[in-house]
Amino acid sequence: MRKLHPWHMALMLGIMMMGLSSGAFAYESITGPTGVLYYDQAKAYQGYTLFDPTVGSKTTYLIDMRGNIVHTWKSEYTAGLHSMLLPNGHLLRAGTIPKKKEAGYCGIGGAGGILEEFDWNGKKVWEYKLFTPNKEIQHHTFCRMPNGNTMILAWEAMTNDEFRKLGRNPLTIPSEPVVSKGIPHDRFWVDFVREVNPEGKTVWEWHVKDHIGTGPKQFDINYTMPRPMGGTYPNYDWSHFNTVNYIPETDTVVLNSRNFSEFYFINHKTGEMEYRWGNPSAWDPTAKKPGYWDDGSQQLFGDHCATPLKNGHILIFDNGSERPEARRSRAVEMDPKTGKIVWQYETRHTNSFNSHRQGSVQRLPNGNTLITSTHGGHIFEVTMDGDVAWEFISPLFAGKTKAVVNDNDAFPEKFHLDAMTNMVHRAYRYGEDYPAFYGKTLTPQGYIAGDDAPRFFRDYHAGAGFSAPAAAPAAAKAPAKAEAEDDGGDGPAMVAY
Repeated sequence: MRKLHPWHMALMLGIMMMGLSSGAFAYESITGPTGVLYYDQAKAYQGYTLFDPTVGSKTTYLIDMRGNIVHTWKSEYTAGLHSMLLPNGHLLRAGTIPKKKEAGYCGIGGAGGILEEFDWNGKKVWEYKLFTPNKEIQHHTFCRMPNGNTMILAWEAMTNDEFRKLGRNPLTIPSEPVVSKGIPHDRFWVDFVREVNPEGKTVWEWHVKDHIGTGPKQFDINYTMPRPMGGTYPNYDWSHFNTVNYIPETDTVVLNSRNFSEFYFINHKTGEMEYRWGNPSAWDPTAKKPGYWDDGSQQLFGDHCATPLKNGHILIFDNGSERPEARRSRAVEMDPKTGKIVWQYETRHTNSFNSHRQGSVQRLPNGNTLITSTHGGHIFEVTMDGDVAWEFISPLFAGKTKAVVNDNDAFPEKFHLDAMTNMVHRAYRYGEDYPAFYGKTLTPQGYIAGDDAPRFFRDYHAGAGFSAPAAAPAAAKAPAKAEAEDDGGDGPAMVAY
Protein backbone atom coordinates (compact mmCIF):
# COMPACT_ATOMS: atom_id res chain seq x y z
CA MET A 1 0.00 0.00 0.00
CA ARG A 2 1.38 3.41 -0.97
CA LYS A 3 2.52 5.40 2.04
CA LEU A 4 1.01 8.88 2.40
CA HIS A 5 2.78 11.84 3.90
CA PRO A 6 1.15 12.65 7.29
CA TRP A 7 -0.18 16.03 6.13
CA HIS A 8 -1.62 14.37 3.02
CA MET A 9 -3.44 11.87 5.21
CA ALA A 10 -4.68 14.59 7.55
CA LEU A 11 -6.02 16.59 4.66
CA MET A 12 -7.68 13.60 3.07
CA LEU A 13 -9.24 12.54 6.34
CA GLY A 14 -10.58 16.01 7.04
CA ILE A 15 -12.16 16.31 3.63
CA MET A 16 -13.60 12.81 3.70
CA MET A 17 -15.17 13.45 7.05
CA MET A 18 -16.98 16.39 5.45
CA GLY A 19 -18.58 13.98 3.00
CA LEU A 20 -17.02 15.01 -0.30
CA SER A 21 -17.75 12.56 -3.11
CA SER A 22 -18.60 12.52 -6.79
CA GLY A 23 -21.06 15.40 -6.65
CA ALA A 24 -23.69 13.47 -4.69
CA PHE A 25 -23.29 15.72 -1.66
CA ALA A 26 -22.69 19.43 -1.27
CA TYR A 27 -20.46 20.77 1.45
CA GLU A 28 -19.05 24.07 2.59
CA SER A 29 -15.39 24.36 3.36
CA ILE A 30 -13.06 27.30 3.92
CA THR A 31 -10.09 25.10 3.02
CA GLY A 32 -10.04 22.63 0.14
CA PRO A 33 -7.87 20.73 -2.34
CA THR A 34 -7.19 21.50 -6.00
CA GLY A 35 -6.37 19.39 -9.04
CA VAL A 36 -8.37 16.33 -10.11
CA LEU A 37 -10.91 15.50 -7.40
CA TYR A 38 -12.75 12.67 -9.12
CA TYR A 39 -12.15 10.46 -12.13
CA ASP A 40 -14.38 7.58 -13.22
CA GLN A 41 -12.51 5.92 -16.09
CA ALA A 42 -15.53 3.88 -17.14
CA LYS A 43 -17.80 6.94 -17.58
CA ALA A 44 -15.43 9.76 -18.56
CA TYR A 45 -14.56 10.70 -22.13
CA GLN A 46 -10.85 9.97 -22.42
CA GLY A 47 -8.68 12.77 -23.71
CA TYR A 48 -6.90 15.98 -22.82
CA THR A 49 -8.31 19.19 -21.34
CA LEU A 50 -7.23 22.62 -22.56
CA PHE A 51 -7.66 25.73 -20.44
CA ASP A 52 -6.29 29.20 -19.70
CA PRO A 53 -6.08 30.66 -16.20
CA THR A 54 -7.80 34.04 -16.33
CA VAL A 55 -5.76 35.80 -13.64
CA GLY A 56 -2.01 36.40 -13.61
CA SER A 57 -0.95 33.78 -16.16
CA LYS A 58 0.20 33.94 -19.78
CA THR A 59 0.34 30.16 -20.20
CA THR A 60 -2.18 27.82 -21.80
CA TYR A 61 -2.28 24.32 -20.31
CA LEU A 62 -3.11 20.93 -21.79
CA ILE A 63 -3.58 18.27 -19.10
CA ASP A 64 -4.40 14.57 -19.15
CA MET A 65 -7.24 12.92 -17.26
CA ARG A 66 -5.08 12.55 -14.15
CA GLY A 67 -4.12 16.20 -14.03
CA ASN A 68 -0.63 15.85 -15.46
CA ILE A 69 0.60 18.63 -17.71
CA VAL A 70 1.34 17.24 -21.18
CA HIS A 71 1.86 20.48 -23.10
CA THR A 72 1.90 24.26 -22.67
CA TRP A 73 1.97 27.37 -24.83
CA LYS A 74 3.19 30.78 -23.68
CA SER A 75 2.09 34.22 -24.85
CA GLU A 76 3.13 37.75 -23.94
CA TYR A 77 -0.51 38.42 -23.00
CA THR A 78 -2.84 37.13 -20.34
CA ALA A 79 -5.85 35.27 -21.71
CA GLY A 80 -8.63 37.29 -23.23
CA LEU A 81 -10.38 34.99 -22.40
CA HIS A 82 -9.69 31.49 -23.79
CA SER A 83 -8.02 29.26 -26.39
CA MET A 84 -8.97 26.41 -28.68
CA LEU A 85 -6.84 23.65 -30.19
CA LEU A 86 -7.16 23.40 -33.96
CA PRO A 87 -7.07 20.04 -35.80
CA ASN A 88 -3.65 20.88 -37.28
CA GLY A 89 -2.13 21.12 -33.79
CA HIS A 90 -2.11 24.91 -33.66
CA LEU A 91 -3.42 26.89 -30.71
CA LEU A 92 -5.77 29.79 -31.43
CA ARG A 93 -5.77 32.10 -28.43
CA ALA A 94 -7.28 35.45 -27.47
CA GLY A 95 -5.09 37.81 -25.47
CA THR A 96 -5.65 40.88 -23.33
CA ILE A 97 -3.76 43.98 -24.42
CA PRO A 98 -3.03 46.20 -21.39
CA LYS A 99 -5.24 49.28 -21.28
CA LYS A 100 -4.44 52.72 -19.96
CA LYS A 101 -6.56 54.04 -17.11
CA GLU A 102 -8.04 56.88 -19.13
CA ALA A 103 -11.17 57.63 -21.12
CA GLY A 104 -11.35 56.03 -24.54
CA TYR A 105 -10.18 52.64 -23.39
CA CYS A 106 -12.63 49.84 -22.68
CA GLY A 107 -12.56 48.43 -19.16
CA ILE A 108 -15.64 46.23 -19.48
CA GLY A 109 -15.13 42.62 -18.37
CA GLY A 110 -13.96 40.41 -21.23
CA ALA A 111 -12.14 43.10 -23.23
CA GLY A 112 -9.13 41.55 -24.98
CA GLY A 113 -7.81 43.01 -28.21
CA ILE A 114 -5.77 40.38 -30.03
CA LEU A 115 -5.92 36.85 -31.46
CA GLU A 116 -2.74 34.79 -31.76
CA GLU A 117 -2.16 31.45 -33.46
CA PHE A 118 0.78 29.32 -32.31
CA ASP A 119 2.08 26.08 -33.78
CA TRP A 120 2.59 23.04 -31.55
CA ASN A 121 6.08 24.21 -30.64
CA GLY A 122 4.89 27.64 -29.55
CA LYS A 123 5.95 29.65 -32.60
CA LYS A 124 3.50 32.41 -33.49
CA VAL A 125 2.26 31.85 -37.05
CA TRP A 126 -0.64 34.35 -37.23
CA GLU A 127 -2.14 37.22 -35.30
CA TYR A 128 -4.99 39.65 -35.69
CA LYS A 129 -5.17 42.76 -33.55
CA LEU A 130 -8.55 44.40 -33.08
CA PHE A 131 -7.84 47.18 -30.63
CA THR A 132 -8.24 50.90 -31.25
CA PRO A 133 -9.02 53.21 -28.29
CA ASN A 134 -12.24 55.20 -28.72
CA LYS A 135 -13.20 52.93 -31.61
CA GLU A 136 -13.21 49.10 -31.24
CA ILE A 137 -11.87 46.12 -29.33
CA GLN A 138 -12.09 42.32 -29.54
CA HIS A 139 -13.71 40.73 -26.52
CA HIS A 140 -14.54 37.35 -24.98
CA THR A 141 -14.30 34.90 -27.86
CA PHE A 142 -13.82 33.93 -31.52
CA CYS A 143 -14.59 31.07 -33.91
CA ARG A 144 -12.43 29.43 -36.59
CA MET A 145 -14.68 28.54 -39.52
CA PRO A 146 -14.41 25.46 -41.78
CA ASN A 147 -13.14 27.62 -44.68
CA GLY A 148 -10.23 28.90 -42.58
CA ASN A 149 -11.74 32.30 -41.85
CA THR A 150 -12.07 33.55 -38.29
CA MET A 151 -15.14 35.15 -36.75
CA ILE A 152 -14.28 37.63 -34.03
CA LEU A 153 -16.61 39.11 -31.43
CA ALA A 154 -15.93 42.79 -30.72
CA TRP A 155 -17.26 46.05 -29.33
CA GLU A 156 -17.43 49.34 -31.21
CA ALA A 157 -17.68 52.70 -29.48
CA MET A 158 -20.71 54.94 -29.99
CA THR A 159 -21.03 58.41 -28.49
CA ASN A 160 -23.96 59.45 -26.32
CA ASP A 161 -25.31 61.57 -29.17
CA GLU A 162 -25.11 58.66 -31.63
CA PHE A 163 -26.97 56.42 -29.22
CA ARG A 164 -29.58 59.07 -28.55
CA LYS A 165 -30.22 59.44 -32.29
CA LEU A 166 -30.87 55.68 -32.48
CA GLY A 167 -33.68 56.10 -29.95
CA ARG A 168 -32.07 55.71 -26.54
CA ASN A 169 -33.98 57.43 -23.74
CA PRO A 170 -31.78 60.39 -22.72
CA LEU A 171 -32.71 59.84 -19.08
CA THR A 172 -30.83 56.54 -19.12
CA ILE A 173 -27.62 58.08 -20.48
CA PRO A 174 -25.14 58.98 -17.71
CA SER A 175 -24.37 62.67 -17.27
CA GLU A 176 -20.85 61.85 -16.05
CA PRO A 177 -18.30 59.14 -16.92
CA VAL A 178 -18.87 55.72 -15.32
CA VAL A 179 -15.77 54.01 -13.94
CA SER A 180 -15.24 50.29 -14.64
CA LYS A 181 -12.00 48.48 -13.73
CA GLY A 182 -10.40 51.83 -13.03
CA ILE A 183 -11.23 53.25 -16.48
CA PRO A 184 -13.75 56.10 -16.93
CA HIS A 185 -16.33 55.37 -19.65
CA ASP A 186 -18.15 58.14 -21.49
CA ARG A 187 -19.55 56.22 -24.48
CA PHE A 188 -21.45 53.04 -25.32
CA TRP A 189 -19.63 49.88 -26.36
CA VAL A 190 -21.89 47.97 -28.74
CA ASP A 191 -21.37 44.47 -30.11
CA PHE A 192 -20.42 43.52 -33.64
CA VAL A 193 -18.93 40.48 -35.39
CA ARG A 194 -16.10 40.61 -37.91
CA GLU A 195 -15.10 37.74 -40.18
CA VAL A 196 -11.53 37.88 -41.47
CA ASN A 197 -9.72 35.59 -43.91
CA PRO A 198 -6.25 34.10 -43.24
CA GLU A 199 -4.66 37.24 -44.68
CA GLY A 200 -6.51 39.37 -42.13
CA LYS A 201 -8.86 40.96 -44.65
CA THR A 202 -12.42 41.66 -43.48
CA VAL A 203 -14.88 39.68 -45.61
CA TRP A 204 -18.09 40.07 -43.54
CA GLU A 205 -19.41 42.14 -40.65
CA TRP A 206 -22.59 42.24 -38.62
CA HIS A 207 -23.47 45.08 -36.22
CA VAL A 208 -26.10 45.26 -33.50
CA LYS A 209 -26.53 48.97 -34.24
CA ASP A 210 -27.94 48.03 -37.67
CA HIS A 211 -30.76 46.01 -36.07
CA ILE A 212 -32.28 48.45 -33.58
CA GLY A 213 -36.05 48.44 -33.08
CA THR A 214 -38.87 46.95 -31.06
CA GLY A 215 -39.84 44.01 -33.25
CA PRO A 216 -39.10 40.30 -32.75
CA LYS A 217 -36.08 40.49 -35.08
CA GLN A 218 -34.57 43.62 -33.57
CA PHE A 219 -32.82 44.80 -30.41
CA ASP A 220 -34.69 47.23 -28.21
CA ILE A 221 -32.21 50.02 -27.48
CA ASN A 222 -34.09 50.83 -24.28
CA TYR A 223 -34.02 47.32 -22.85
CA THR A 224 -31.51 47.59 -20.05
CA MET A 225 -30.26 45.88 -16.95
CA PRO A 226 -31.70 47.24 -13.67
CA ARG A 227 -29.95 50.45 -12.62
CA PRO A 228 -29.24 49.19 -9.07
CA MET A 229 -26.74 46.73 -10.61
CA GLY A 230 -24.48 49.76 -10.91
CA GLY A 231 -21.38 50.38 -12.99
CA THR A 232 -21.67 50.08 -16.77
CA TYR A 233 -24.30 47.31 -16.67
CA PRO A 234 -27.42 49.45 -17.29
CA ASN A 235 -25.77 51.90 -19.67
CA TYR A 236 -22.46 51.78 -21.53
CA ASP A 237 -22.18 47.96 -21.38
CA TRP A 238 -25.54 47.64 -23.11
CA SER A 239 -25.80 44.36 -25.07
CA HIS A 240 -22.74 42.44 -23.79
CA PHE A 241 -22.47 39.45 -26.13
CA ASN A 242 -20.15 36.61 -25.13
CA THR A 243 -20.49 33.97 -27.86
CA VAL A 244 -19.91 33.62 -31.58
CA ASN A 245 -20.38 30.20 -33.20
CA TYR A 246 -21.08 29.04 -36.72
CA ILE A 247 -23.33 26.30 -38.15
CA PRO A 248 -21.97 25.48 -41.64
CA GLU A 249 -24.91 23.25 -42.61
CA THR A 250 -27.31 26.19 -42.50
CA ASP A 251 -24.82 29.07 -42.85
CA THR A 252 -25.97 30.40 -39.48
CA VAL A 253 -24.09 32.54 -36.99
CA VAL A 254 -24.94 31.86 -33.32
CA LEU A 255 -24.64 34.77 -30.89
CA ASN A 256 -25.44 35.11 -27.21
CA SER A 257 -26.19 38.14 -25.04
CA ARG A 258 -25.60 38.07 -21.30
CA ASN A 259 -27.53 41.28 -20.67
CA PHE A 260 -30.53 40.35 -22.82
CA SER A 261 -30.31 36.75 -21.49
CA GLU A 262 -30.97 35.11 -24.85
CA PHE A 263 -29.19 33.61 -27.86
CA TYR A 264 -29.73 34.33 -31.55
CA PHE A 265 -29.54 32.70 -34.98
CA ILE A 266 -28.25 35.18 -37.55
CA ASN A 267 -28.50 34.46 -41.27
CA HIS A 268 -24.93 34.72 -42.54
CA LYS A 269 -26.07 35.83 -46.00
CA THR A 270 -28.72 38.42 -45.11
CA GLY A 271 -27.73 39.40 -41.56
CA GLU A 272 -31.33 38.96 -40.43
CA MET A 273 -32.13 37.57 -37.00
CA GLU A 274 -34.01 34.33 -37.64
CA TYR A 275 -34.45 33.01 -34.10
CA ARG A 276 -34.06 34.13 -30.50
CA TRP A 277 -34.69 32.31 -27.22
CA GLY A 278 -34.23 32.85 -23.52
CA ASN A 279 -36.03 36.04 -22.55
CA PRO A 280 -39.26 37.08 -24.32
CA SER A 281 -39.57 40.18 -22.14
CA ALA A 282 -36.55 41.63 -23.99
CA TRP A 283 -38.71 42.17 -27.08
CA ASP A 284 -42.32 41.06 -26.51
CA PRO A 285 -44.44 43.63 -24.59
CA THR A 286 -46.97 40.92 -23.71
CA ALA A 287 -44.37 38.65 -22.07
CA LYS A 288 -44.36 38.33 -18.32
CA LYS A 289 -41.34 40.05 -16.82
CA PRO A 290 -39.51 38.62 -13.82
CA GLY A 291 -40.67 39.77 -10.39
CA TYR A 292 -39.22 39.74 -6.92
CA TRP A 293 -39.69 35.97 -6.53
CA ASP A 294 -40.98 34.99 -9.97
CA ASP A 295 -38.96 34.24 -13.13
CA GLY A 296 -41.89 35.26 -15.31
CA SER A 297 -41.44 34.06 -18.89
CA GLN A 298 -37.66 34.43 -18.77
CA GLN A 299 -35.77 31.15 -19.20
CA LEU A 300 -32.13 32.24 -19.02
CA PHE A 301 -30.39 34.65 -16.67
CA GLY A 302 -26.98 36.02 -17.63
CA ASP A 303 -26.18 33.05 -19.91
CA HIS A 304 -22.96 32.23 -21.78
CA CYS A 305 -21.53 29.90 -24.43
CA ALA A 306 -24.54 29.07 -26.63
CA THR A 307 -23.18 26.03 -28.47
CA PRO A 308 -24.82 24.36 -31.50
CA LEU A 309 -25.02 20.55 -31.36
CA LYS A 310 -25.11 18.07 -34.22
CA ASN A 311 -28.74 17.21 -33.42
CA GLY A 312 -29.80 20.80 -34.05
CA HIS A 313 -30.14 21.62 -30.37
CA ILE A 314 -28.33 24.39 -28.47
CA LEU A 315 -26.30 23.76 -25.31
CA ILE A 316 -26.07 26.76 -22.97
CA PHE A 317 -24.37 27.74 -19.74
CA ASP A 318 -27.20 29.39 -17.82
CA ASN A 319 -25.51 31.36 -15.04
CA GLY A 320 -28.74 32.02 -13.18
CA SER A 321 -27.32 35.32 -11.94
CA GLU A 322 -30.03 37.61 -10.55
CA ARG A 323 -32.64 34.87 -11.10
CA PRO A 324 -35.56 35.62 -8.73
CA GLU A 325 -36.65 32.03 -8.02
CA ALA A 326 -33.23 30.45 -7.55
CA ARG A 327 -29.86 32.12 -8.01
CA ARG A 328 -27.99 29.09 -9.30
CA SER A 329 -26.17 27.91 -12.42
CA ARG A 330 -27.05 25.03 -14.70
CA ALA A 331 -26.23 23.53 -18.09
CA VAL A 332 -29.22 23.53 -20.46
CA GLU A 333 -29.91 21.79 -23.77
CA MET A 334 -32.88 23.15 -25.68
CA ASP A 335 -34.58 22.30 -28.96
CA PRO A 336 -35.12 25.38 -31.18
CA LYS A 337 -37.93 23.60 -33.03
CA THR A 338 -40.07 23.33 -29.91
CA GLY A 339 -38.51 26.02 -27.73
CA LYS A 340 -38.36 23.47 -24.91
CA ILE A 341 -35.56 22.41 -22.60
CA VAL A 342 -34.81 18.74 -23.27
CA TRP A 343 -31.96 18.23 -20.78
CA GLN A 344 -30.36 20.12 -17.95
CA TYR A 345 -27.83 19.64 -15.20
CA GLU A 346 -27.72 21.42 -11.88
CA THR A 347 -26.51 20.35 -8.46
CA ARG A 348 -28.80 19.82 -5.50
CA HIS A 349 -26.94 22.44 -3.51
CA THR A 350 -26.07 25.72 -5.26
CA ASN A 351 -22.75 25.87 -3.41
CA SER A 352 -21.50 22.93 -5.49
CA PHE A 353 -21.92 24.57 -8.90
CA ASN A 354 -22.58 28.27 -9.32
CA SER A 355 -20.78 30.88 -11.43
CA HIS A 356 -22.19 34.38 -11.12
CA ARG A 357 -20.56 35.40 -14.41
CA GLN A 358 -18.88 33.62 -17.35
CA GLY A 359 -18.83 29.83 -17.84
CA SER A 360 -18.95 27.34 -20.70
CA VAL A 361 -20.33 24.01 -21.89
CA GLN A 362 -19.08 21.41 -24.37
CA ARG A 363 -20.92 18.27 -25.52
CA LEU A 364 -18.40 15.44 -25.78
CA PRO A 365 -18.50 12.65 -28.40
CA ASN A 366 -19.68 10.07 -25.83
CA GLY A 367 -22.69 12.21 -24.88
CA ASN A 368 -21.19 13.63 -21.69
CA THR A 369 -21.01 17.37 -21.07
CA LEU A 370 -17.90 19.25 -19.96
CA ILE A 371 -18.86 22.25 -17.84
CA THR A 372 -16.64 25.16 -16.84
CA SER A 373 -17.92 27.00 -13.77
CA THR A 374 -15.66 30.01 -14.15
CA HIS A 375 -15.80 31.74 -10.81
CA GLY A 376 -14.57 28.70 -8.93
CA GLY A 377 -12.02 27.53 -11.50
CA HIS A 378 -14.22 24.44 -11.50
CA ILE A 379 -14.23 22.13 -14.54
CA PHE A 380 -16.24 18.91 -14.48
CA GLU A 381 -17.78 16.30 -16.75
CA VAL A 382 -21.26 14.87 -16.27
CA THR A 383 -23.18 12.09 -18.00
CA MET A 384 -26.66 12.49 -19.47
CA ASP A 385 -27.94 10.85 -16.28
CA GLY A 386 -26.29 13.54 -14.19
CA ASP A 387 -23.44 11.43 -12.82
CA VAL A 388 -20.09 13.15 -12.36
CA ALA A 389 -17.38 11.41 -14.41
CA TRP A 390 -14.47 13.81 -13.86
CA GLU A 391 -13.96 16.84 -11.65
CA PHE A 392 -11.13 19.35 -11.45
CA ILE A 393 -10.32 22.54 -9.55
CA SER A 394 -7.67 24.71 -11.19
CA PRO A 395 -4.70 25.07 -8.83
CA LEU A 396 -3.48 28.28 -10.52
CA PHE A 397 -4.41 31.23 -8.33
CA ALA A 398 -3.27 34.65 -9.56
CA GLY A 399 -0.17 33.14 -11.11
CA LYS A 400 0.67 30.86 -8.18
CA THR A 401 0.15 27.10 -7.96
CA LYS A 402 -1.64 26.01 -4.80
CA ALA A 403 -2.48 22.47 -3.73
CA VAL A 404 -4.77 23.70 -0.97
CA VAL A 405 -6.72 26.96 -1.00
CA ASN A 406 -8.78 28.99 1.41
CA ASP A 407 -10.95 32.08 1.64
CA ASN A 408 -7.95 34.37 1.15
CA ASP A 409 -7.76 33.14 -2.46
CA ALA A 410 -11.11 34.74 -3.30
CA PHE A 411 -11.53 38.15 -4.89
CA PRO A 412 -12.81 40.94 -2.67
CA GLU A 413 -16.50 41.38 -3.44
CA LYS A 414 -15.98 44.86 -4.94
CA PHE A 415 -13.91 43.29 -7.75
CA HIS A 416 -15.78 40.03 -8.42
CA LEU A 417 -18.83 38.60 -6.70
CA ASP A 418 -18.35 35.01 -5.49
CA ALA A 419 -15.17 34.52 -7.52
CA MET A 420 -11.84 32.88 -6.75
CA THR A 421 -8.58 34.03 -8.29
CA ASN A 422 -8.27 30.69 -10.14
CA MET A 423 -11.01 31.66 -12.62
CA VAL A 424 -11.17 29.79 -15.96
CA HIS A 425 -13.43 31.25 -18.65
CA ARG A 426 -13.63 28.15 -20.88
CA ALA A 427 -12.15 24.68 -21.09
CA TYR A 428 -12.22 22.18 -23.95
CA ARG A 429 -11.74 18.39 -23.91
CA TYR A 430 -10.09 16.80 -26.95
CA GLY A 431 -10.24 13.04 -27.48
CA GLU A 432 -7.13 10.89 -27.72
CA ASP A 433 -7.82 10.48 -31.44
CA TYR A 434 -8.10 14.22 -32.14
CA PRO A 435 -6.06 15.02 -35.31
CA ALA A 436 -3.96 17.62 -33.46
CA PHE A 437 -2.29 14.79 -31.54
CA TYR A 438 -1.22 12.74 -34.56
CA GLY A 439 2.48 12.03 -34.26
CA LYS A 440 2.76 13.97 -31.00
CA THR A 441 4.28 12.48 -27.86
CA LEU A 442 2.19 13.60 -24.89
CA THR A 443 4.58 12.93 -22.05
CA PRO A 444 3.37 13.82 -18.54
CA GLN A 445 5.47 16.71 -17.23
CA GLY A 446 4.35 16.64 -13.63
CA TYR A 447 1.14 17.17 -11.74
CA ILE A 448 -0.42 20.57 -12.41
CA ALA A 449 -0.97 21.23 -8.71
CA GLY A 450 2.65 20.38 -7.93
CA ASP A 451 4.23 16.97 -7.50
CA ASP A 452 4.08 17.28 -3.71
CA ALA A 453 0.33 17.88 -3.81
CA PRO A 454 -2.05 15.13 -2.70
CA ARG A 455 -3.84 13.45 -5.60
CA PHE A 456 -7.32 13.32 -4.22
CA PHE A 457 -8.90 11.16 -6.91
CA ARG A 458 -6.17 8.53 -6.59
CA ASP A 459 -5.96 8.44 -2.82
CA TYR A 460 -9.73 8.26 -2.49
CA HIS A 461 -9.93 5.17 -4.69
CA ALA A 462 -6.91 3.66 -2.93
CA GLY A 463 -8.90 3.34 0.26
CA ALA A 464 -8.99 6.76 1.89
CA GLY A 465 -12.79 7.03 1.51
CA PHE A 466 -13.55 7.02 5.21
CA SER A 467 -17.11 8.23 4.67
CA ALA A 468 -17.65 6.60 1.29
CA PRO A 469 -20.58 4.23 0.67
CA ALA A 470 -20.03 0.58 1.55
CA ALA A 471 -19.96 -0.42 -2.11
CA ALA A 472 -16.55 0.43 -3.54
CA PRO A 473 -16.47 2.50 -6.74
CA ALA A 474 -16.03 0.51 -9.94
CA ALA A 475 -12.51 1.84 -10.44
CA ALA A 476 -11.49 0.45 -7.04
CA LYS A 477 -12.60 -3.06 -8.08
CA ALA A 478 -10.20 -3.15 -11.02
CA PRO A 479 -7.33 -5.66 -10.91
CA ALA A 480 -4.27 -4.57 -8.99
CA LYS A 481 -2.30 -4.17 -12.20
CA ALA A 482 -4.83 -1.74 -13.65
CA GLU A 483 -4.96 0.19 -10.38
CA ALA A 484 -1.20 0.54 -10.39
CA GLU A 485 -1.30 1.88 -13.92
CA ASP A 486 -3.73 4.52 -12.74
CA ASP A 487 -1.55 5.75 -9.89
CA GLY A 488 -1.55 9.27 -11.26
CA GLY A 489 2.22 9.36 -11.59
CA ASP A 490 4.17 10.33 -14.64
CA GLY A 491 3.77 6.82 -16.08
CA PRO A 492 4.67 5.94 -19.65
CA ALA A 493 4.46 8.51 -22.38
CA MET A 494 1.23 8.38 -24.39
CA VAL A 495 1.71 8.55 -28.15
CA ALA A 496 -1.22 9.41 -30.43
CA TYR A 497 -1.25 8.62 -34.15
